[in-house]
Amino acid sequence: MNTDPRVAEPQAEGWEIGQSLGGFARACRAAGLPVTADRERTFLSACAAVGLQRREAVYWAGRGTLCASPADLEPYDRVFSGWFGGRPMHGVTAPPEQPRVITTQASLDEPGGGAGGEDDGEMVTAVASTQEVLRHRDVAGLTPAERAALRRQFATLRPATPLRRARRHTPSAHGAVDGRATVRTHLRNLGEPSRIRFRRRATRARRVVLLVDVSGSMSAYADSLLRLAHRVVQSAPRTTEVFTVGTRLTHVTRALRERDADRALLAAGETVPDWSGGTRLGQSLAVFLQRWGRRGMARGAVVVVFSDGWEREHPELLGEQMRRLRALAHRVVWVNPHRGKEGYQPVQAGIVACLPHVDDFVAGHSLATFQEVLDTVARATGTDGSAHA
Repeated sequence: MNTDPRVAEPQAEGWEIGQSLGGFARACRAAGLPVTADRERTFLSACAAVGLQRREAVYWAGRGTLCASPADLEPYDRVFSGWFGGRPMHGVTAPPEQPRVITTQASLDEPGGGAGGEDDGEMVTAVASTQEVLRHRDVAGLTPAERAALRRQFATLRPATPLRRARRHTPSAHGAVDGRATVRTHLRNLGEPSRIRFRRRATRARRVVLLVDVSGSMSAYADSLLRLAHRVVQSAPRTTEVFTVGTRLTHVTRALRERDADRALLAAGETVPDWSGGTRLGQSLAVFLQRWGRRGMARGAVVVVFSDGWEREHPELLGEQMRRLRALAHRVVWVNPHRGKEGYQPVQAGIVACLPHVDDFVAGHSLATFQEVLDTVARATGTDGSAHA
């Protein structure tokens, strides 16, 4: 008997309500629906009342309990089709031209994707919705097949390099008057009046340093975080540095410069000796500051720490090293995979010690939050003349 919770026609026997229906409610919340804990419980009660033999009954039970306004119907239908598969249950999400556009996109991605008829359009709609739902799923709870599908979506991430002001100036159509250039133009014209020249401060790429926690408590996220680091390195290989943090600090930038992501992670895994081990964040940060940070790598850089904040050593040491790091860096971003989960509170001793010295405390548990992390790094562009710029 088929026990897959995402089949088009769910069966009553063997269907795990707590996992499949609860996961569907969380997927709706990730898609933007106002799904609270009370709404989720009401949805489960409604499904138990109407039964699970008919797909239509589950659809209307969820629509009546998880949707709060007409604006919620379109994302709800999209998530439902992606989660359970099959034909869309209602016409609110599918304008007449949408199947044609999606089918064309599928023909670009897969050989022969646009050769089918009406059934092919329905299948492509379900695939596209599944990919969107997968972007918001917690990577720690994915099956091996879902992890393989998610790896292919890492190519959709778009890193943007933050900028800083350079010491030199460059000609510009507006800005401050460039006296020397204006005088040289006058001299070339034998003293005749000429156009006034302007200049502005040039910009350069700002260095980005990624510190990825690969300890045991972060093992479920380490692979995805290193793939994210690989994307950043590939976009800016000259201004990006990557280190892994566990019981020791390991420099893995050279391994991640390999163009193929799987080969790069394999090379990084052979370099890291403390994979899924303990956590010594404070000591590792001290080593980073002593060997690399104070010598220039962290000066004016955007430093991103990927960690859940669990610390084996004294948290006071971690707090002191974060204070030193903040004094050197332009901006410090802390990415915690548990930050985006409902009910999370930053009560770990390591997090409590670090938060006073962190500029941005963001989530990092799904592909969608990874893009938000990249956007946060891209916005760390200094335009002043301070020491951190």
